[in-house]
Amino acid sequence: MLLKFSWMNLKLILAFFFCLTIVFAKSQPAQADHEKVEGGELTIQPITHATLVLSYNKKNIYVDPTGGIDAFKGFGAPDIIMITDIHGDHFDTATIEAINSTDALLIVPQAVADKLPATVNKEKVVILKNGDKTLPAGISITAIPMYNLPEAPDARHTKGRGNGYILGIGGKNIYISGDTEDIPEMRALKNIDIAFICMNLPYTMDATQAAQGVLAFKPKVVYPYHYRGQDVNTFKSLVNAGDKNIEVRLRNWYPGSK
Repeated sequence: MLLKFSWMNLKLILAFFFCLTIVFAKSQPAQADHEKVEGGELTIQPITHATLVLSYNKKNIYVDPTGGIDAFKGFGAPDIIMITDIHGDHFDTATIEAINSTDALLIVPQAVADKLPATVNKEKVVILKNGDKTLPAGISITAIPMYNLPEAPDARHTKGRGNGYILGIGGKNIYISGDTEDIPEMRALKNIDIAFICMNLPYTMDATQAAQGVLAFKPKVVYPYHYRGQDVNTFKSLVNAGDKNIEVRLRNWYPGSK
């Protein structure tokens, strides 16, 4: 009887750890991608939803960091923190306070700067409006518009409040859309090597509209991100039907979800 009881307990224990392993594995971020660029390698690490980490030449760029300190375990401290807009899925003060070091430079629009916690070193804040540029650590950063169509004062994203960004890293141009629709400024982009394109209704655009925007400016590589509720396979099919030379990279931006 004792032997039977012990064996049953052992099976339960093994089953518990097996389930725990599966849950842990599902909660991990997607595998990083690595791009050869001038002067080394660019690492692209999806984290969740609109959050990612770009690493180049021993510099870590955190884009719209959310999810708390646990979301960034295993990554180096940020050298640059970029924030696109004031909404909580892009601007999370608790995460910023948890990950921010005294050396991190914050690149933000004015609307975000107005809401930064008092603990942030204001001397490390660079405020960019649409069209402004800065060059920290040899990385060029240009702020561009992101907004809803049609333009309206009560839109979820009004023109001029938030920033999309174009980064120049190692000879590559990287576009981060932020929350936008396929606005004329996006369609007019040139020579974009890597693009991160949002899509989720009713806040930005659907997969079809996103694909139309991408086909207008033809980046070499595009990542659909910020896509909760949208079918990224539809996006990929539409993009490649219009231009088979655009590489669409589908990655899991929602670790832990089914």
